[in-house]
Amino acid sequence: MPYSTPRPDASFGGRHELGQNFLVDRDTIAAVVRLTDDTTGPIVEIGPGDGALTVPLAATGRHVTAVELDPRRARRLMRRVPGTVDVVNADALRFRFPAHPHTVVGNIPFHLTTPILRRLLALPHWDACVLLVQWEVARRRAGVGGASLLTASWWPWFEFGLYGRVPAHAFRPRPSVDGGLLAIHRRPQSLVEDRTAYQSFTRRVFTARGRGLREILRAFLPARRIDTWLRRHDVPPHALPKDLDAAQWAALWAAVEGANRQVIPRSADRGRGRSAGGPGPR
Repeated sequence: MPYSTPRPDASFGGRHELGQNFLVDRDTIAAVVRLTDDTTGPIVEIGPGDGALTVPLAATGRHVTAVELDPRRARRLMRRVPGTVDVVNADALRFRFPAHPHTVVGNIPFHLTTPILRRLLALPHWDACVLLVQWEVARRRAGVGGASLLTASWWPWFEFGLYGRVPAHAFRPRPSVDGGLLAIHRRPQSLVEDRTAYQSFTRRVFTARGRGLREILRAFLPARRIDTWLRRHDVPPHALPKDLDAAQWAALWAAVEGANRQVIPRSADRGRGRSAGGPGPR
């Protein structure tokens, strides 16, 4: 993919304005490359900066497309990398990712972590992501200490793994918080079929009232079924939505979906009563 110059009306500030904290720690760079070695296909790198990851990734022999927002750094990077690397001056939030299997790697600007993750999770073709993000975001996405709504919404389709904490001194300029290595892999077989309905369900569960799942789930299941489900999946009654893992979320959705299928609409009930010649509802 060829290098492209920015639009004439585009304006770019310095590295602080672009949210760039460049990775300088060799051990962290090696850890990212090792995690990427466990993936396949061409690589799309988000935010390569000065090429701290781009150069060692290119040395693996895989094709790399480096997506850099800063046009000056993109031009400098072009002069440093071999022919297996394409440098693209573009915004990762608008970049057109490949329509074939690939791996995404990146030192993500901390303030853009959630928007970039939301975009990546909705894209269809990548198989794995190896991302350096803010530590607390990495923990929540991996479900450590409780999963966020974003993680629960996508767990049936992706596995999230936390692979270490990266101290703030591994970056220049030094950020105010540590980073974390997050790897995401697309599941070969999803745990849920209907993504739209499931994600609507997770939002409703996270925002429903109640002091624990036994109370929260009253909006979705009869009390007896709630107690049965909690016992079967070893979930305490006062656990919260953030405490469920991927398998428990999928099982909960299956229970709610099954209960909904068993509900007979009142109009259908009346229709059967009339066709059988019996008395209608009183």
